[in-house]
Amino acid sequence: MANILLAVTGSISAYKAADITSQLTKLGHQLKVIMTPAATAFITPLTLQVLSKNPVGLDVMIEEDPQRIEHIDIGKETDLFLVAPASANTIAKLAMGLADNMVTSTALALPQETKKILAPAMNTKMLEHPATQRNLKLLQDYGYQIIQPRYATLACGDQGAGALASIETILTTIQESLS
Repeated sequence: MANILLAVTGSISAYKAADITSQLTKLGHQLKVIMTPAATAFITPLTLQVLSKNPVGLDVMIEEDPQRIEHIDIGKETDLFLVAPASANTIAKLAMGLADNMVTSTALALPQETKKILAPAMNTKMLEHPATQRNLKLLQDYGYQIIQPRYATLACGDQGAGALASIETILTTIQESLS
C-alpha cells in the first residue's frame, strides 16, 4: 500500500478529513496528516492523530526530532500528497510558491515525481473568482490533479459549486492515481 500525506486546510469541510483518514487507513495505506492553523479551528489534530495512528504536523517551526527536518523528510516518504479540503487561501499560496505553514512548506519541498491531488472546497463565488481559477490552472500545470467540487447547498446557504467532492470520489481518484 501507499504512503499518503493528507493536508487539511481551513474549510468547513475539514471535518470530512476524519472520514478520509479513516477510510484510507482501513484500505491499508500508511497515512500521515498535516494541517494549516485555520484547519485546527474546524477539526482537532487529536481526532486525526487517533484515526491515522500518527502524530499530526502542525507547525513548520517546531522540530520534535533534531535528526529530521519534518517538512522536508515527510515529503521524501510520500507516494501521494492529498490536499482535502483545499481552501482558496491555501490554493493561492500553493500556486504562488509561498511556504508559511506546515502544509505549504511541505508541498513546496515535495519531490517532483510525488503524485499530488487537490480537492477544493469553498463558496461558489470564491471558486469562480478569476484568481482562484488561475491558481487552479497553475497547480494543474505544476502536476496537481484537481478533483472538482460538487454542486450543493453550501454551509453559507448558497447553492452552487464548491462543496468538497464526495469521499467516494476522493478515494476512487486516489486509487486510480496509485494504480
